[in-house]
Amino acid sequence: MSDAPITALLAVNLGTPETPTAPAVRRYLAEFLSDPRVVSIPALLWKPLLHGLILPLRSGRSAQKYAQVWLPEGSPLAVYTRRLAEAMQGQLPQWRVREAMRYGEPALLPALDALAAEGVQRIVVLPLYPQYSTTTTASIEDRVQQWQARNPKVTVQTIRDYADDPAWVAAVAASIADYWAEHGRGGKLMFSFHGIPQRLADAGDPYPQRCEASAKAIATALGLTRDDWELAYQSRFGRERWLQPYAEPRLWELAEGGIKTLDVVCPGFATDCLETLEEVQMGFTETLAERGARMRYIPCLNDSSAHAAALAALAAAQPA
Repeated sequence: MSDAPITALLAVNLGTPETPTAPAVRRYLAEFLSDPRVVSIPALLWKPLLHGLILPLRSGRSAQKYAQVWLPEGSPLAVYTRRLAEAMQGQLPQWRVREAMRYGEPALLPALDALAAEGVQRIVVLPLYPQYSTTTTASIEDRVQQWQARNPKVTVQTIRDYADDPAWVAAVAASIADYWAEHGRGGKLMFSFHGIPQRLADAGDPYPQRCEASAKAIATALGLTRDDWELAYQSRFGRERWLQPYAEPRLWELAEGGIKTLDVVCPGFATDCLETLEEVQMGFTETLAERGARMRYIPCLNDSSAHAAALAALAAAQPA
């Protein structure tokens, strides 16, 4: 019998409503938008606005969007995260691999509790955000540290970032190359990342630099020149200035400048979700068609074998 500690990998994604209905979306958004890492407005000002205006107005509209991308098995984000965890379990047969969500179910803290109850002595937490940000990975770190303080006998390690991990970069590059081999290459490739408010970057959040590191590494792996690709940011919310350039207006400029086939990939998302499927694949495609251009969306890595192998290797490389 081996005396090695029982080790687990907990892959943590953002989260998703349980159903594409207004009540479920409202519950999910209430948790998500109540996180001070996501919205830093003082609670006394923010909570009345959130519950009195934003949730009543946004929940129904968001539910309609979720319904457009919902899979027979559930939310795309939940389905692909579960499948990815199962694929990583195949790569790490001596480990226990589970998935959790920062918001919604399966919830992060109960997932950690369950692993501890199984006798796990070491947990590697993998936030499924390749590029570190205070708005995403740091929120998971906050919860993990709270749990660790109550469970000091369990060793917990959190992988903060894998923006330029060679195996992950190779997997993304290969997925793009495979798409081009089947469908041909467009006139320009855009790397579209989820945005954050500019003030957070100004305050030191390294996220834009990490996005740039990912884009440059993937482009290099593909053998692209700097004229072949662009980097932009999507999914902004509210009226304040977010990271620029904004993806959709920049695509319009490229189309109006004569590029009639544009390829878009979203390497900030481990799995496809509302933002990649409804906003990009459906929304961007529609508004570019109105401008006489064709946009082609290259899917996320999801539960591909290359993705599972890259992330499993990343976890296994963490020093015990």
